[in-house]
Amino acid sequence: MKLLTYRIGDKVSFGVLTADGVIDGAETLGGEATSIRELLERDLTGRLERLSAGRAATYSPAEIEFLPPVPDPAKILCVGVNYVDHREETGHVDKPEHPTVFSRFADTQVGHEQPVVHPPNTRQLDYEGEVAIVIGRHVSVIETGADARAAIAGLSCYNDLSARDWQLHNSQWLPGKNFHGVGSFGPYLVTLDEFDDLGSVRLTTRVNGELRQDATLDQLVFDFTAILGYITGFTSLAPGDVIATGTPGGVGLAAKPPRFLAPGDVTEIEVSGVGVLRNEVVAAPEGAR
Repeated sequence: MKLLTYRIGDKVSFGVLTADGVIDGAETLGGEATSIRELLERDLTGRLERLSAGRAATYSPAEIEFLPPVPDPAKILCVGVNYVDHREETGHVDKPEHPTVFSRFADTQVGHEQPVVHPPNTRQLDYEGEVAIVIGRHVSVIETGADARAAIAGLSCYNDLSARDWQLHNSQWLPGKNFHGVGSFGPYLVTLDEFDDLGSVRLTTRVNGELRQDATLDQLVFDFTAILGYITGFTSLAPGDVIATGTPGGVGLAAKPPRFLAPGDVTEIEVSGVGVLRNEVVAAPEGAR
C-alpha cells in the first residue's frame, strides 16, 4: 500500500494512492486517524487497506500538493557513510565498528515537487539520495532481522541534502544537515509487505536527468537490522520516526572537480517499489538566511 500526506487548499490530510487516484484516509477511517503518524500509532494500517479496497478516489494526484509522508516525526536519524563505494570516495577505508548516526530536524523537510531553497550562505549544496525507513510501532530493542521487519512500517525516498562547507566546519555534521527546508522526503510511504527482497531494492539519483548514484541495499555497510539494533541501544523509537539509511557513492563533493547544486537544478531520487522524489533547487529570496 502506498500512503501519502498532502495539502489541497486549506486542508492537510493523508491518503492511499490507487490506480484511480488518491483516497482520503481520514474520511475512509471516519476520523479514527488524521495523519500517517496517528495511523501507525493506532495500528490502523490494515483497517485502512481493507476499507480502501474498491473505494472511489477522492482526488487525482495532479490536484494535490505533496507533503513529506510524515511531516512531524518525533525523531529523524540519519546514517553516514554507509555504502562501501561512498566510504571509498570520501577516504573512509576501514569498516567502523558502529554506524555513524546524526539527527535532522522536522522543519528541514519538504515534500515531492516542493522547492528546495538554496541557502544563501553555502556554496556547497550537495545531493544525497537515500532509502528511508519509517518506524511503525514503539520499539526499544532490536536484536534480530525479524525484530527489524516487525518495527518497520515501510520505505520511502529521501534526499539528505547537505551544505558541505557547514558540515565540514567541525567533527559534528549537524550544521550542514539542518538548514530549513533543505532535505526532501516522499512522495510515498510504501508498506513493507510490498517488498519481498530488501537487498535488491535499487536506489538511484539523477541531477538534471544525469545519473549520479546507483546502488542496491545489499551494498549497505550496516543493514537495517544493524542500524536499528545500534539506534535502539541508545534511544527508543516510535511510530512515524524516520531513519535515513545512508547515501551511495557519486555525491557531488567527491567529483573532480566537485559538482554542487545551484538554483535551477532538479534532483530525482528513485527507489524501486516506491517511486520518484523530484525537487527543483530555487534561489533564496533576497535578504534570506
